[in-house]
Amino acid sequence: MANPLVAFTLIKRLHSELFCDYFTNDNPGLLLLPVRREVLSLQPYVVLYHNFITDTETEDVKRIAQQGVSAGAVAWLKDSAHSIVGKLDQRISMLTGLNVKHPYGEYLQVVNYGIGGHYEPHFDHATVNTTLKECPFPQLSSVEAGGSTAFIYANFSAPVVEKAAIFWWNLHRNGQGDVDTLHAGCPVLIGDKWVANKWIHEYGQEFQHRCSLNPEE
Repeated sequence: MANPLVAFTLIKRLHSELFCDYFTNDNPGLLLLPVRREVLSLQPYVVLYHNFITDTETEDVKRIAQQGVSAGAVAWLKDSAHSIVGKLDQRISMLTGLNVKHPYGEYLQVVNYGIGGHYEPHFDHATVNTTLKECPFPQLSSVEAGGSTAFIYANFSAPVVEKAAIFWWNLHRNGQGDVDTLHAGCPVLIGDKWVANKWIHEYGQEFQHRCSLNPEE
């Protein structure tokens, strides 16, 4: 599993290996304002980027999506839909170092879950021909209870943190799907959950994220 580069000194370590830090991915655009990164799991590699999106940007995304979204429904936003979509794409690209433009990345998917809204256990990569490399999920709202992302085989849950983005790699560096990324969206018990999904394909990342010489990685 490939880990992004760390450009700032660790602030604190949780347990023996999990940690929080200020992260730049060696990108000049993040040097003056690094992102607060919290590593939630090492296998699979799952991180939370705090304050990924502002309150104003959150409301803009929700307002645009609400034109075609009701509880449990989905909207797909192109970067031409609003300037904020292009800004989020750029931010995701800086954090991941990947090409997120269509067709190498899917359009931004905005989903709203009402009370009881959930998603069954699934993989975000294809189970035969794996194509999706990674997926950051900006979380546009918080919920009072429920709504976490549960990683079934890894046996841990990532909470809903408003304005944060959760990120993980779906594929190993050898191109095979990571079975530990099996996950589900837990039911919303109290509140209203909004998330924006961005899936990025393996194709088109040959120079941004090179394969390993080790076939087992």
